[in-house]
Amino acid sequence: MLQTELTAAPEWGNELEWTDLAARATKAAIAASSHADIMSRSFAIEISVKLSDNAEVHSLNNSYRGKDKPTNVLSFPQIQPDLLETLANTDDGEALLGDIILAYETCRDEAAAKNISLSNHVSHLIVHGSLHLLGYDHENETDAGLMENCEINALATLAIANPYAEQAKNR
Repeated sequence: MLQTELTAAPEWGNELEWTDLAARATKAAIAASSHADIMSRSFAIEISVKLSDNAEVHSLNNSYRGKDKPTNVLSFPQIQPDLLETLANTDDGEALLGDIILAYETCRDEAAAKNISLSNHVSHLIVHGSLHLLGYDHENETDAGLMENCEINALATLAIANPYAEQAKNR
């Protein structure tokens, strides 16, 4: 079973809508990954999603990645990817997969620049962040392609267009 816990800063607006969106996006990401079976385990897998602002994400990006600027999404895995397959029941019946945090101003501005809805862009970023929690990355072309395919498949289940279609045309 997958549980998605969400907290949202006031600028994000209606938290209930974001909670539903985050739950759908995390589920879609895991289902599209090679770790889909973790949702059927006998204990709860939890992902924490925080909708924050540029200032907090900037600080975290600087502290943890050495990048002195805000970014759209950061992920903080709590379980090593190579341990996901052997993950067994826990004392309290839950395993925290990790934390995802998004920066409102950056997400809003990117969505506007791409001429897409904020909710679709945030869904994509939560899918992206969830895949990072599962060990996916985009440090090289092969890994990036694998991660993008998972994102495209997950987003398709949410009726969201391929965010990489324009890039593919220009390759």
